[in-house]
Amino acid sequence: MPIRPRFLLPLLLLLLTALSVSAATPTLLLDVARFRPLAAGNSYEVELYVTVPGNGLTYIKRTRDTYQAGATVALQVLGADGRAVHSETITLKPPVISDTTIGIKNPQSFLRRLTLRGGQYTIKAELKDMYRKTAGTFKVEEPLALDMSATAPVLSDIVFLAKAAGKTTEQNNFTRGGYSLVRTPAGNYGRGADQLYFYLELYNAPAGQPLTLHYHVESAEGFAADADAPLGQAKAGRPTTVAGELPLGGLSQLGVETDGTYALTVEVRSGKKVLASRKGQFVRTRQEYAPAGASLPR
Repeated sequence: MPIRPRFLLPLLLLLLTALSVSAATPTLLLDVARFRPLAAGNSYEVELYVTVPGNGLTYIKRTRDTYQAGATVALQVLGADGRAVHSETITLKPPVISDTTIGIKNPQSFLRRLTLRGGQYTIKAELKDMYRKTAGTFKVEEPLALDMSATAPVLSDIVFLAKAAGKTTEQNNFTRGGYSLVRTPAGNYGRGADQLYFYLELYNAPAGQPLTLHYHVESAEGFAADADAPLGQAKAGRPTTVAGELPLGGLSQLGVETDGTYALTVEVRSGKKVLASRKGQFVRTRQEYAPAGASLPR
């Protein structure tokens, strides 16, 4: 007796459930960076970099030797009145793998570059594992204040990088100020990372004055180290880019060989006067590989 078509779908769903591979709790990493183009008046350029580590997703068997995971990310930016000024849902499909026991599964990332007016906002992101029926969601919510000075010297947020910023003439979402930027999600520097790379921009700097940079790195326990670097003279009417790096190995006095959270403060100085400063946090996880250089979803 032939099998009726209506029985095939329940049978297929049963097989997919039986052949799925359990994973850790799904996780979403959200990095937010604020930039202020000089010609934009009271407008800001905000970069939202979302990363979904593959190790937290459920993989189902697609063929005899391949497994596939999938997730959706709902991204919203709400104004002070609660209305959405940006809303979208992205579907992520990590590359197919043949072995689900491997320790590192490819992360997936995407970058959104938004133009927003000055003011107060809330960013919401919700991850859903497409192949997990229970506990398959993860939510992130954080405030966003766009209130930089329009006239005084000010620094953008710090963008932590997986490798040194490289000069380029290309123009795309992954370039800024003439540099190609490969971000490290959540400022995470894992096993094998020996350099701290970062990028930021200086606005409204006084033209014609020699400027210097001062770096201050501090551990959660309060141990600190400092370094200085020349910046040169700022150019009138345009941002001054800062593409910096510090040797992680040279920060041994901070206990940087162990896992932990560290704060990097960047100061722009004219002589002994501090014109602008910005602080950012990075994480050292030497026992794990960081999900750096994640690919753009197709």
